[in-house]
Amino acid sequence: MAKTKTAFFCQNCGTQSPKWQGQCSACKQWNTIVEEVVTREDKKPWHGDSSEKQKRTKPVRLAEIDGGEQFRMNLIDKELNRVLGGGLVPGSLTLLGGEPGIGKSTLLLQASLQLPFKTLYVSGEESKRQIKMRANRLRTGDDNCFVLTETKTQSIFNHIESLKPDVVVIDSIQTLHSEYIESNPGSISQIRECTAELIKFAKETQTPVLLIGHITKDGNIAGPKILEHMVDTVLQFEGDRNHVYRILRTNKNRFGSTNEIGIYEMQGSGLRQVNNPSEILISNTDPSLSGNSIAATIEGARPLMIEVQALVSSAVYGTPQRSATGYNAKRLNMILAVLEKRAGFRLAAKDVFLNITGGVSVDDTAIDLAVIAAILSSDTDIAVNRKYCFAGEIGLSGEIRAVQRVDQRIMEAEKLGYDTIYISKSNKVSAQPKNLKVEQVSKIEGLTNALFG
Repeated sequence: MAKTKTAFFCQNCGTQSPKWQGQCSACKQWNTIVEEVVTREDKKPWHGDSSEKQKRTKPVRLAEIDGGEQFRMNLIDKELNRVLGGGLVPGSLTLLGGEPGIGKSTLLLQASLQLPFKTLYVSGEESKRQIKMRANRLRTGDDNCFVLTETKTQSIFNHIESLKPDVVVIDSIQTLHSEYIESNPGSISQIRECTAELIKFAKETQTPVLLIGHITKDGNIAGPKILEHMVDTVLQFEGDRNHVYRILRTNKNRFGSTNEIGIYEMQGSGLRQVNNPSEILISNTDPSLSGNSIAATIEGARPLMIEVQALVSSAVYGTPQRSATGYNAKRLNMILAVLEKRAGFRLAAKDVFLNITGGVSVDDTAIDLAVIAAILSSDTDIAVNRKYCFAGEIGLSGEIRAVQRVDQRIMEAEKLGYDTIYISKSNKVSAQPKNLKVEQVSKIEGLTNALFG
């Protein structure tokens, strides 16, 4: 008979304790310890083939390991491929998180229907009829997609052994439960145990597994923090349900970069890939409006043109306000201090509001030049030409510093029809573009004289 015991788990980090305590000894959070009944058996949840059981691992010299390029499965979806680093790696475990109703299930079902491989879509939240209705709206082929509505991991593995799919999708990890753990589905011990079983299955059979995870009110993936450490890739699906655009980001990726993003548009027939993100990041506003400028930035390997909006007004109350959306507020304060000290602009008694359009958050320091152009445009009430764009970093001495991969930024600006791009004088341009004028400036004064006389 299985031995039953009671254990205490931290809801934040998943640390197990022999008794209840007010503060978790690992993550130092208060009132996160909960009691769960745990039952374990000697029987293993995933058996595998008999040949797998008899394999013996042994130390291998590092030089003897094949270090060739990793094979990846093409997901057809170019945005998802880019975020994953070029495709789905066999034997990998990918976790997709996002707010309720943002489109997580739609994204993975759409990818499953497009795959040329045999795919098993396991749903613990919806019936087969609901999934069929969604698939009809997506209007894609479904010859290789099999649907299973099950929450018990042992039953799921039995169906997997008989079907032998190439890709497994789980919607969602919080609904699964293992018969070797007596706690409720969604509890810390159940999430950890079910994930461990799926990792063992994925690594032994080289079958990639895609998991959907719920998130908490703080925006973190529900369950123990160790869940994100266990999986190979963590994706975050972001956006506003009141708007049609969605952004797919990588928080962790053992097989690629974490700087890539994918952009989708939510439509009635599913998620449309946005191959040219600049179409949603730049608004078609009146060219005579002041306070707007265009920045040439890079997210991962993708160059983007984004719009920076600024509003400068006299402070009504004693302390001026400094607010930034999609941009580092501390860096905004630094830029304002540089303008005050080095360029002689009196902004200390004025409110300054900054916004990056499209709902994106940018960490690239190359947009500093566009931020300054937008702030000074709003302060002087003189509009910046909509055919101008900017790429430069601002130093504390008021100099404009060089940025990386300037040639890619110039090519993107030329492709989108801009007339002039302002960059640092320290940047070296490999080839002068035909339809784009490259203006190189060294200090803020040179930029202000060129834009506002």
